[in-house]
Amino acid sequence: MGALTHESLVEYLIEEAYEVVDSIEAGASGSDTSDELRGELGDVLLQVVLHARLAEEQGQFTFDDVARAITDKMVRRNPHVFKPDGSLQESFPATVEEIVEKWDAVKKAEKPGRSNPFEGIPPHLPALALAQKSLDRAARSERSGSPERGGRLVAAVEVPDSEAALGDLLFAVVAGSREKGFDAERALRGAVRRYQGRDGEATKREGSDAVP
Repeated sequence: MGALTHESLVEYLIEEAYEVVDSIEAGASGSDTSDELRGELGDVLLQVVLHARLAEEQGQFTFDDVARAITDKMVRRNPHVFKPDGSLQESFPATVEEIVEKWDAVKKAEKPGRSNPFEGIPPHLPALALAQKSLDRAARSERSGSPERGGRLVAAVEVPDSEAALGDLLFAVVAGSREKGFDAERALRGAVRRYQGRDGEATKREGSDAVP
């Protein structure tokens, strides 16, 4: 394992995660993929074990530390489910909105230095996921009355009434973009950065991505 590094393993972590997604979506379409899903989740878990083992060899942390940290985090961030000692609460909030409010309140207390609701969103998410996450964060921030800055106003367009039709529309947009020589992924990523108020970063990145 001496030749392995966290950086060299990143591509495999991403690949295994997408294979889990493929298995889940195949199951949603009616196929029995339980055995396949179990195997794919094991592959993702192996990546976690490898990263933890590398960290242990470097004297940083162990797999047990990783498991303990996520357990503590779940107890801390879900006071509607757990008592501080990890045992279950006797009663639970009645609505999803109440659960989200409690979750957001704990996260804000943990990270009081965050200046806007978009901090913590992985910038390398696929553009569509990045856009969805950014809009969700802005909406939750607005509902909570948070002083954190949300995104710019976005005029939503009318969309079809089914996900299949929406998928066809998005695919057609990509096809039209391709005909005009545009990169749809990069275009949407730039739009999300502008929405988040990171225009300068978008310009800088797009310039560095340009092919001479």
